[in-house]
Formats: sequence, C-alpha cells, structure tokens
Amino acid sequence: MSGKNKSAYPFYIIAGTLLCLVALSLVKNSFSYNEFTTRPLDLLADIRKDAPVAPEDIDTDSALIAADLPEDTSTIVTDSAGAAIAAIPDPDHLHNFATYTGIINYLPPAGADSTVKAGLQHFLLALDELKAKKRKKVRIAYFGDSMIEGDLITEDLRDSLQHLFGGEGVGFVPVTSVVAGFRTTITHTFSKDWKDYSYKQLPPTNLFLGMSGHTFIPGESSWIKYQSVKKRGLNRFAQVSVLYGPVAAGNISVNNKAYALSGQRPVNKLSLQLDSAQQVMIKWGGGSAAPFYGVCFEGDTGVYVDNYSFRGISGIELGKLSGKLLQQMQSEHPYDLIVLHYGANVLWKPELTDYKWYGSPMTKVLDSLRNDLPNASFLVISTADKSYKKSGNYVTAPGVTALLKVQHELAKAHGAAYWNLYAAMGGENSMIRWVEGDPVLANKDYTHFNRQGAARVGALLYKAMMDEYKQLAHE
Repeated sequence: MSGKNKSAYPFYIIAGTLLCLVALSLVKNSFSYNEFTTRPLDLLADIRKDAPVAPEDIDTDSALIAADLPEDTSTIVTDSAGAAIAAIPDPDHLHNFATYTGIINYLPPAGADSTVKAGLQHFLLALDELKAKKRKKVRIAYFGDSMIEGDLITEDLRDSLQHLFGGEGVGFVPVTSVVAGFRTTITHTFSKDWKDYSYKQLPPTNLFLGMSGHTFIPGESSWIKYQSVKKRGLNRFAQVSVLYGPVAAGNISVNNKAYALSGQRPVNKLSLQLDSAQQVMIKWGGGSAAPFYGVCFEGDTGVYVDNYSFRGISGIELGKLSGKLLQQMQSEHPYDLIVLHYGANVLWKPELTDYKWYGSPMTKVLDSLRNDLPNASFLVISTADKSYKKSGNYVTAPGVTALLKVQHELAKAHGAAYWNLYAAMGGENSMIRWVEGDPVLANKDYTHFNRQGAARVGALLYKAMMDEYKQLAHE
C-alpha cells in the first residue's frame, strides 16, 4: 500500500460527485426506455426561479387539464372612445393552473360592472383598509361540504387572519347542527324540537332558506345554548347577533332577558353587546312562528370567517338560495369574500371524466351569486386529491383532474380567484401520502382530511392569501 495520506480522498470524491450532479442539473437528463421515463435530476430546483413550463415538460395529468388553453387570451382594455389602451395578459400565461400552488386572480368578464374587481382584489383592499383602521370588519363566507364541517379548515384560517388583522369570535353558527359535538371552536347544544328545513327538505314558499342552507322553526319550548371555549379569541362573547326571517311578533329571551322580534325583510337582525359573556342561552318565548337562521359571534373589529358547511352537497344546491335573501344578507351582514370549496361529492364515480353535468348548473350558480353579491370577491377552491382502489392499490381517481379543469373554467369565466388545492397538497397520489404518512393527515376513506390535515390546509390557504396580500402592499 502507498504511504501517502488518503484522508482527503473522501472529500475529493464527494466534491467531484456534487460537481457532476450540478452539471447534470443544467442539462436535460431524463431518458426513456419503452414506456418508462426517468424523472429529471435537478439539484438547483429549490433555488431556481419559476419559469414558464415548456409543453414537453408538463406531466400527463397537467397536460390533460390544460389542453384547451387558447394561445393568446390577453384582455384588451379600451378607453371611453373604444380605443385600445393596454393589453392585460391572461394569468394562465404566467402560471400553469394545473400545477401552480398559489392563487390565480382572473379579470372580471366582459361587460361586468365597473365596480367589480379582479379575483381577490376587493378582499385584499378590504384587509388593507382594516389594517389602516379605515374600516371595522372584513367578513368571509366559506361555503363547503363535509370537508369543512365542524369548522375544519376555517378554524385555522380564521385564527391566522385574526392573529394578524384582529378580531375575536367564531362568526356564524346555525341553530342546530349534526356535527355540534365534533366542533371544538364553540360548545353548542340545543333542544330537539326545532324544525329544520334545508336543501334536502325545502321550506314552504312563504319562508326563505337561510344562507347556510337551513331555516329553523321553533317548537313550543325550543332553546339553544352556546358556550365559549378556552382558545385564543374564542373565550368570550362580545357582540352577538341573532339572524331571523320575516315575523310579525315573536318573542325570545337571551340570558333570561326578553326581546321582541319583528320585521318583514328576508333577513332581520337582533344585535346585542355582551362584552364578556361566556354563555348565551336563547329560549323561544312564543308569538307568531319565526324562522331562525343562526347566531353570529364577533368582536368590535377584525376578520370573521363564517363556516357554511352542508354535508353531501356539490355546490349546485346554492342555486336554491333566494336572491332577495342574499341581497338583504349583504346589507345586514356584508361579506368581502365568498369561498366556494366543493368536489368530494362530485367525484362520486371515480372514473367519470365528463363533468358537463356539473359545470353547466354551477355556471348558473356563480352567475346568480355574482349578481346578488356584486362587490364581493370570489375564490373557487378546487377539489382535493381523492384516491380509489384499482387493481389492489390506491391511486388518484381519474375524475380529479377532469374536475379541476371544470372548476378552473368556472373561476376564470366569472372573474374569480382560483386555488388548486390538489396541487397545493402535492398533486397526484398525494392523498395516499396524507393517509399513510407520518403524521397522518387524512382519513382511511382517502377523501377527507382529519383535524391535523385540515389545519395544514388552512395554513396553506392562509399562506396563499398572504402571498397575494404582500404583492398588493408593494404595488
């Protein structure tokens, strides 16, 4: 053996290997054999700036859902005389909506009212005004299915927004709920004699269906009790508002104090300042039957996220909401952002890839919502990944990428913002990793997040929103 010192050899080998790998990262280094293609090696991926995705680099699923993008969909802006003054690039030319994990903001459709702003712009400006103390409150109406029931996702989004922009309170809570015992952001109990009309059983024609998809009629001795919980911003009740429908003369008591209810508007509100109560007990006191929608818990200022979950729906059901009720709600309890988060119940047949049956009625739903809530921002959140068992193994359902495309088109056609949750959670087969990984983030149905996974999604959404807010601050 040579007597030379070989202690430096490992360093030379490692350094040489790194140089080779970096060199390989600078060239196209994947290769194919038969139907197998290796993934490209790129040690610089985490520091490389985003670049437009070349067609040959788009994965199969992304290509499928982005296939119909036109070559040039820039919007031409004209002045009052009709002359072109600027060309605003289509956001899809900046980001591949199939893989982008941030929020994409789309321009209002042609012919939209001049007060309608693109994507999240109104909401972000409202946050800016709140931060500057130019307004008192910013509200979000978050619609969804069982993915958000029990305040999942919305709990963490609310907490993060309130921590930065202020606010205390859980927002809207219905009169009764099938998941009241599961919810951890408020303790909620009620009598069993409330009549619950809903999307599943519509109320009589003289009654409105509430924004949550429920309207509750009290029995002779109906009651509701809400108790605060020991969490930041949720340990007391400051402002309490009871939302109810048309009633000639009804009576309730709140914490043993009597109040008369009256009003013929689709939405009426009884507002109470309780300051530091830890319990709210509401009892029906008789009179003409009153339709109740729910109770709102807020502070004097800040951000409020109202969870409008309804198990088993696809979003099409929102078309059953009355325009008069939505318009009145916007007057009594205005929203700055409307979130539409659906998909789990659309993917009931995993290998179905034609979602025209869904896109057409959802277009009408968004048309109506845009008309009835004209100044609010809209955010369409895509379906999450959903897995099903094929040939003994769990894989992403083929319908997922097909639905993503439809949801993206809905957002784009209505000047809404779009967030691809499927991409944000990791894309193809990510649900498998969320179910089988450590920590476990989703349930064994390979569809729904558990509480820890929902918290992760809430954090991802908050980050995506704040990325947009930071850009606004620098404009």
